[in-house]
Amino acid sequence: MSEYKGIKGFQVQTRTEDPTPYAQALADNPYAGSWASGGSLNTARNHVGGAGVSNNSALAVGGSVSPRAQTENYDGSSWTEVNDLNNGRTYADCAGTATAALAIGGAGGSTPATAGYVESWDGTNWTEVADLLRGPAGPQSTVYGMASGIQTSALYYGGDEGQSNVLARTESWNGSAWTEVNDLNQARSYGGGIGTSNTSALCVSGLNWNPGSSTNDTSNEQWNGSSWTELAEPNQGRGFLGSGNYGSVTSALIFGGRNQGPNAMIAATESWNGSAWTEVADLATARLNAAGGSGTATAAMFAGGGTPSVTDVAEEWSFSGLDPSTTPATDYADAITGDFYYNSTTGQFKTVNTGGAPIGTWASGGDMNTQGYQLFSLGTQTAAIRAGGYGGPPVGFQGNAEQYNGTSWTALSAINDSRANEGGAGSGTVTAGLIYAGNTPPYANTVESWNGSSWTEVSEVNTARASIAGVGTSTATLAFLGQDSPGGGGYSSKVESWDGSSWTETTDANTARGGVAGIGQVYTAALAATGYSPSPSAPALVEDWNGTAWTEVAEVNEGRPNAASRSGTSTDGLLVSGGSRSVNCEHWNGSSWTEIANVATGRYGIGGQGATSGAAVAFGGNTAASDPAGVVTTEEFTAADFQIKSVTTS
Repeated sequence: MSEYKGIKGFQVQTRTEDPTPYAQALADNPYAGSWASGGSLNTARNHVGGAGVSNNSALAVGGSVSPRAQTENYDGSSWTEVNDLNNGRTYADCAGTATAALAIGGAGGSTPATAGYVESWDGTNWTEVADLLRGPAGPQSTVYGMASGIQTSALYYGGDEGQSNVLARTESWNGSAWTEVNDLNQARSYGGGIGTSNTSALCVSGLNWNPGSSTNDTSNEQWNGSSWTELAEPNQGRGFLGSGNYGSVTSALIFGGRNQGPNAMIAATESWNGSAWTEVADLATARLNAAGGSGTATAAMFAGGGTPSVTDVAEEWSFSGLDPSTTPATDYADAITGDFYYNSTTGQFKTVNTGGAPIGTWASGGDMNTQGYQLFSLGTQTAAIRAGGYGGPPVGFQGNAEQYNGTSWTALSAINDSRANEGGAGSGTVTAGLIYAGNTPPYANTVESWNGSSWTEVSEVNTARASIAGVGTSTATLAFLGQDSPGGGGYSSKVESWDGSSWTETTDANTARGGVAGIGQVYTAALAATGYSPSPSAPALVEDWNGTAWTEVAEVNEGRPNAASRSGTSTDGLLVSGGSRSVNCEHWNGSSWTEIANVATGRYGIGGQGATSGAAVAFGGNTAASDPAGVVTTEEFTAADFQIKSVTTS
């Protein structure tokens, strides 16, 4: 084996801090970024058209106070005047890049025809191409619509004519001609146009003109090549958004604009991940009127506008967080490629290895429809089922069942016998499982099988009991321990196995107890962790099942009954919350327990599920002894599959 000192040419990386796991960074600051000065335009102006796909290569096109033909190019440090438009105009909307762009529509003062003019930029000159199909409405006619796409595949939508007739009209450009296609659902002007072609676009916010007034529109619509569909709205409605493209339908940015009221400048910036908008760092300079915007969700430019005076200010958006449209490997490859490095801040040599305690965080998930604790669960992080339990309203033993899809819970067919403290099995699926025993009351031995749509009673367990644990599948299950007589006594060490048709008693556990956490995916390999019984050691006790016998292994750091388990395997599993509403979570690596990230809300009788230790979901539970109903809270744990270890040197 080679030693590092003997490997010639080997260079040890030096870092000032440890690499950040993707899951941790995503939870901490998913859309981190900032605006910084991007130099100044040569000519101050507002209602500027913008084109480009980065923060260091952009065009600023046309603008006002009077209709301008001026075009400027940004190279990452300064703006340079290049060849003018053939037809000066204000609020020409743009699509494309700094070297291949379209300038579409706009207002041309006393020349209403400019409202339909389209010009193409080749990096040097502007050339007139086919006009928009919509024509001018009269002097001072404006189209003020939104554009997106590229020079040869673009879309133009919305707008208004003379700030009186707001439009929903949509036109598609194929590189040589315009074709009218289906309208927006919501007519508007001065909104944000986002997209990469004539088949993929977003129309975000804007203005609705009424006689003598206007209102902000908060609509967000997606174009799929044939129709518009309404999606989640931005947090703040705004008009006079920057002209240009700033991302795609799955990863985009909106910034600046105007709210209603005098001098209602907006600095707010929002990031889009394909399903929701998140507020991020504000512009340094709020803009009252439209400025030229261009770029992507991770690298954008905003130039000109009104503050309320006309400005030459340009700003660059630089992204320092995680791009929601990419995978962890793209954004945080450095967290796993440097397997050996020196941390100059701590003065330690460290390694980045796979395995070990997962590094991650808990984040809020969708709430259950019904409160509950001491409930049954099966499935995975993004496809889970809860059934039964105790809670409400109305408060009492429950029979309801719900399914989680990673975002929200949906009601399912109820179990036949309402119960709490039940056992169950159904690893890795929501279409097949078992629920058995529990407190009905009295303690039950009934068993129900789930086939993905309904519950059917099957053969009973041999011993009725509550607070029972279990692992496995619908046809190969291990049910173990529990409490076999009501009133606080009768702790059981019994273990039974299910083969799909009948239950067979097998080797007893070493210590009788109830409220045990069962960890494992198969009936031949399981952990029975913590619990309660007269034995002082029971709360922290852990026993390992190898298919034939139980063996005591390392105890948990914090003993606690009724914790969530069923996440991971017998050699790589999680124990979550429980006991006296502990927030602690622990990871088992096959030989020892390590404390990892806490849940936000500590709970007793919490449900939990997950095929791996790095992707788990925990739900329900009781947050106080005085609360008989339980909670609907859901939390998801996501972790990177690596750990950081210090290296001992001599």
